[in-house]
This record gives sequence, C-alpha cells and structure tokens, in this order.
Amino acid sequence: MLPRHIDKKRAQYTFFFYLRCIFFCIFALTLVNASSNRIIMVQLHTLFGSFCKIGAFTIGGGYAMIPLMEKEIVDRHRWLEQEDFMDVLTLSQAMPGIFAVNMAASVGYRLRGVIGTVTAVLGNILLPIAIMIVWAICFRFLHGNPFFEAIFKGIRPAVVALIVSPVFTMAMTANIRWSNIWIPFAAALLIWLLGVSPILIILCAGLGGFLYGHYLERKEATP
Repeated sequence: MLPRHIDKKRAQYTFFFYLRCIFFCIFALTLVNASSNRIIMVQLHTLFGSFCKIGAFTIGGGYAMIPLMEKEIVDRHRWLEQEDFMDVLTLSQAMPGIFAVNMAASVGYRLRGVIGTVTAVLGNILLPIAIMIVWAICFRFLHGNPFFEAIFKGIRPAVVALIVSPVFTMAMTANIRWSNIWIPFAAALLIWLLGVSPILIILCAGLGGFLYGHYLERKEATP
C-alpha cells in the first residue's frame, strides 16, 4: 500500500497531465487547419453525452473505444462519413498524447470548432477519471478478492475482441489489398520483433505515401 502523500501526488500528476493534453489539442487544432472547414451545428449537450458514453464504457485502452466511437459518430448520429472518420483516426494516432483524448479533440473540432473540442474531451475524460479515483480508493479493499478477479478474467477476452474488431473495419476503409497488405504486416513485425518505435514507423509511412503519391502524379502528367 502506497503512502497517502504519494497517492496525492499521483492524482495531481494525472489531473495536470490531462489538462496539458486538453490545452495542447486546442492549440494544435487551432493553428493547423482541419481537412474540412465545415462546422456542423451539433448540440453541445448531445456531443458531451455521446463522449461520456464512450468514455464510460471503454475498457482496455483507447483503441478499444474505436467500435463504440464509430457506432456513435458514423452510424447513429452520422456526424462524419466513414472516410472522414478514418482521417480523424489517422490524425489522432499521429498526434502526441493520449489517443482517446486526441480522438475526442479531433472529432469535437470537426463538429463545433474549439468549443466542440473542449466539450468532447471533457465528456470523454470526466467519467474515466472519476471511476479511476473510486477504483484507486477501493483497490486496497478489493485486491485479492476472488469475485472481482473472476470478473476481470472474463473482461479480458472481450477487450481483445474490441481491439481486434476495428482492425478489419479500418483495413476495408483504408483499401488494403493484396498489393499493399505487406505494409501493415511489415510495420507490425518491425515493432514486435525489432522494437522499432511506432513514431518512426508513422513518419516513414507518411514520407513513403507522399513520395509515392508524387510519383503517381508525375507519371499521370507525363504524356
């Protein structure tokens, strides 16, 4: 059991870490123009409620929220098209910081600008932070309890399914074919076997895509 002053410092660090992420996202998205200047007049309480639901029912990390986020944003409310959702997903992965916060900030900005960013991010993190605080308080009493250990053993396979499921959706949307299917496999092997940084993979993939697109443009322009 950790001393009380260490728990307090950890809680303060978590709070200011999330706060820095929020301000970074607002600053970055204000300076960098989004791929679409269209702002949809979504009700802020609807946006906040949707991301509250996403944050509250996401177990297993940021990538596990992709199916629920896609269902809310693309299927239910139709705020974004599937391709736009994939663009936002790619942008959120490339940005530094927490993926879930980046995703909420990007979607909120696309829908309502800066105020949408604040609303979506707050909706996404408030309930998880509250649950984390309650869980941290109760953990000392529940640790080693066979009932709760059995619950989490049952949750783990479902979390794996939540993470694997969007892989197939993303592959279909990203036009993964037999000609380029080697790229995600090569990236996964480089990260898994050789320990290559994902940041380096993203930078190299972006540079390769830019050069290949430039090559195709020059090829089409050549008579």
